[in-house]
Amino acid sequence: MKKKLVVLSGAGMSQESGLKTFRDMGGLWESYDVTIVATPEAWQRDPELVLRFYNERRKQLFSAEPNAGHRTVSELENWFDVEVVTQNVDNLHERAGSTKVLHLHGELMKARSTIDPFLVYELDHWALKLGDVCEKGSQLRPHIVWFGEAVPEIPRAIGIVEQAEILVVIGTSLAVYPAASLVNYVKRGTPIFVVDPGKPEVYQDNVTYIVEKAGKGAVRLKEELKKLM
Repeated sequence: MKKKLVVLSGAGMSQESGLKTFRDMGGLWESYDVTIVATPEAWQRDPELVLRFYNERRKQLFSAEPNAGHRTVSELENWFDVEVVTQNVDNLHERAGSTKVLHLHGELMKARSTIDPFLVYELDHWALKLGDVCEKGSQLRPHIVWFGEAVPEIPRAIGIVEQAEILVVIGTSLAVYPAASLVNYVKRGTPIFVVDPGKPEVYQDNVTYIVEKAGKGAVRLKEELKKLM
């Protein structure tokens, strides 16, 4: 039976595919504070602006490709029972071939009803406009967890981490939430691997640090994980 390997991935994973993070934007998008265009209040105030912001991100995703990090995580399914819990809203893990991916912060390539959160639709295009409505007639909004909204998938993510026999944190550090809080749910003694270019502030005995960007670090990670098979 394959060992259960849980991967927590963050913005650094998709950054190497050319997707800009909020940090890359310097906190600004076309002179707007990104936190202002990614909140429920922004949606109430100016839904057209919010749609344009996410249309631009979706358009960028259409031209992006999975990188070596995504492909290596997918390849790990040959040896392990892999589940990915990602903070990223793109679909690059899936496009690389990963079969079990949980998106904590929503999915860019989906839209949902503004009156029924259970009505979620796949998008095959990048433009979502005012007037695009669900089957109940209400405006569609990005299927994204905005600043100030609850993260509904956290309980499910905790359950996945609790099952981990090996935990990998890639593209984010143990100082960044929610990855930092999820690590607290791993069983004692579980091997943890952290792939991140930032030097760790605190070294932990059961943590192996690979101080590299996601793509290059994932290749090194694969070699380390083979030792645990």
